[in-house]
Amino acid sequence: MAQSAQDDKTQAPRLSVCIFAYNSGPTLRTCLEHLAAQTFRDFETLVIDNASPDPGDAEIAASFPFVRLIRNAENVGFSGAGNQAARLARGRWYVLLNPDAFARPDWLAELVAASERHPTVRSFTSVQLAEDQPGYLDGLGDVMSIFGIPYRGGYLSRDVGQAWEGEVFSPCGAAMMIDRALFQELGGFDEDFFCYCEDVDLGYRLQLANEPTALVPGAVVGHVGSASSGGRKSEFAVFHGTRNRFWVLFKNTPATLLPLVVPLHLLALTAIYLRAENRPHARLIWTAVRAAFAGAPKIFRSRAVVQRGRRASLLQIARALTWNPRDLSGRRAVIKPLRSPSRSGGA
Repeated sequence: MAQSAQDDKTQAPRLSVCIFAYNSGPTLRTCLEHLAAQTFRDFETLVIDNASPDPGDAEIAASFPFVRLIRNAENVGFSGAGNQAARLARGRWYVLLNPDAFARPDWLAELVAASERHPTVRSFTSVQLAEDQPGYLDGLGDVMSIFGIPYRGGYLSRDVGQAWEGEVFSPCGAAMMIDRALFQELGGFDEDFFCYCEDVDLGYRLQLANEPTALVPGAVVGHVGSASSGGRKSEFAVFHGTRNRFWVLFKNTPATLLPLVVPLHLLALTAIYLRAENRPHARLIWTAVRAAFAGAPKIFRSRAVVQRGRRASLLQIARALTWNPRDLSGRRAVIKPLRSPSRSGGA
């Protein structure tokens, strides 16, 4: 069985699987049932109940004997819970799994095997299938476009076997594995983001540090998506997604690219929200844009720290982005040959 809180803590597990629950309901039970069925066993499981108004989340987690349950007195968001879990975890590898993501039995085994095939790579992401739309993808890692719009590669496209082991821009926080020491070295998640795009922000910092992320085609989860936040078009998701996308750009885009990316981002944002289905959110979008620029001074202070530590060259960052507008409009997956990380970089 997976490591429980009562087991001997002198022997650290290889992996720490961490789940953050907030009004997760029955999806959390299904998630934990799939986790209990993993063929790879050397892992501990932490569930952080993020002050969920629904007491059922904690009750569900407590009913699984291998789970170490942490109850927060307040909701610290995905980013805050992510950093909290990294501090509490004991494994070398820090594994994140959404409570609405259901892992295939060999999910962890495939991630571990990939880390052994690529010992210099320290960030891995999974193939996500749309749980409620059989035959369709939920994502093949995250992509960052030159328009500054990140998206899950292949989102809601037919699963025709296009996943192959290669490099993607960023791991998706719904089902990822990262070296815990690297996660903490990079500063973990930015807690100002609270929720949405904190994984893309981390992924951009991985790119700046010249640390590749590998997509593992055999590591598969089914993902419901936005089960805790009310859906992709909820006011919470629209506000935080819009604001945080700006913050990702402000914080991480190299100075040479910033004058190009920010206007393109504004152009893309305008085009997206002029669509009929998005017009009801126009006032909320404007509020989010104002919040993004109001918070820019603090984000630019973080930017100074991030950019001082950059090891990747401008050319490497430019190549990590997709410049093809059709990739963005079609949400096409962008998977590149996996490179070995280099500790040297350039300006």
